[in-house]
Formats: sequence, C-alpha cells, structure tokens
Amino acid sequence: MNATYTRYEMLRLLRNKRAFVFALIFPLALYLVIAGTNKNGDIDGIDFKTFYMVSMASYGAMIAATSGGARIAAERSVGWTRQLRITPLAVRDYFRTKVLTAYVMAIVSIALLYVAGLAYGVRLDSLGRWIGMTGLLLIGLLPFVALGIAAGHLLTIDSMGPALGGATAFFGFLGGQWFPLPEHGLLHVVGQALPSYWLTQASYFGVGAPAWGVRGWVVVGVWAVAMTGFARWAYRRDTQRV
Repeated sequence: MNATYTRYEMLRLLRNKRAFVFALIFPLALYLVIAGTNKNGDIDGIDFKTFYMVSMASYGAMIAATSGGARIAAERSVGWTRQLRITPLAVRDYFRTKVLTAYVMAIVSIALLYVAGLAYGVRLDSLGRWIGMTGLLLIGLLPFVALGIAAGHLLTIDSMGPALGGATAFFGFLGGQWFPLPEHGLLHVVGQALPSYWLTQASYFGVGAPAWGVRGWVVVGVWAVAMTGFARWAYRRDTQRV
C-alpha cells in the first residue's frame, strides 16, 4: 500500500501545474530577472549573481517545502484524505510520503537555481561548497516541511495561498533571505531565533561562510521538533472532525 500511495503521489505532483509555477518557476524567474540585470554588481565583495543565487536557493526551497500544504488542503476539500483513512495506509506512511514529496519539490527548486546560476557564470570555490550548502539547506527545511503539512490540515484551499505566502514572506524577511540582516540590533536577535535565518546561513556556506555552530543546530532542531508536533496535532484535529 505504501509503495502504491507514494507512486501515486509522485504522479500527482508531476501533474500539478499550479504547484510548479508557484513553488518552482517564481523563484527561478525572480533570480533570472534580478541577477540578469545586476551581473556586474557585488555585495560584500561577492559578485551579485552568486550571492543572489545562494539566497534564492534558500528562499525558493522554503517556498517549495511548504507548498505541500496546498496539495493537502486540496485533497481535504474533495474528501480524499477521508477516503485514505479507511484504507490500510498507516499514518506514518502517509506522513513519510508527504515529507518525501515536499523534499522532491525543494530539491528540484534548488537544482533549477543552481543550473541558472551556472548559466550566469556562478562558480563556487569547490565541489565541497556545493555539497555542504545543499546538505545544510535540506536539513534546515525540516521545520518548513512540517509547517506546510500542518497548514494543509488546518486551512482551506482558498486560504492556503495567502497564509503560506505571508508565512514565507515573514520568515524570508526576518531570516535575511531578502537582504542581509544587520550584524547587531533587534532584527539580528530575532532572526537568529528563526529557522529561516539558519537556512540563509546554510546558503552562505556556498560563498565561504562557516557551517552552523551549536546555536544553529539547536534552533533548527527545536523548530523541527515543535513543527512536527504541530503537524501531528493538526492531523489529529482534522481527523477527529465530524
């Protein structure tokens, strides 16, 4: 049952044009337009097209990771999740598949931005920088995957767009994905307490920044546990509704 359900979900994912446009095409188009018009600029001594590529990789991956919530909300609106609950599909397998599809979207988003960056002439110091950045990004996405699943079980399909759009904008702004945060002050303190800040720091590893310290791992870990618990609660609340 699990393999069949996973295969079915992958097929549905490939056929979901709306998800591809919002979660994949939007960040890519944003990078192509903005980086393409600022190819000769730089930020803190790093050429703009490289800096913007790694920033958009984290932002685009975050959008893609949470986009799974919209698919869940659509399934609930037509009664599909209710049908699944009367099948032999285990709850853990349901969650595993939702996590897997969210990560597939995120990986595709990251890959598209990497390809666009390479086409614009982006070159990192070593292959290890590409691998390390990607690995940290995937770990940093855990809270956002869980957030998307939770939202999908709490909100309607009509409210998902504004809710997830607002949430990713909030995390992106305070996480320094739109522009570098100041090194001191309130924004810096607030940012360091958010998983999106460490997602941004993960992307900066590609341009020479150090990997996460203890604080980064703790913040991401705490948010991942909290959001996973939130997703479980949202699922139980949804399934208990008459």
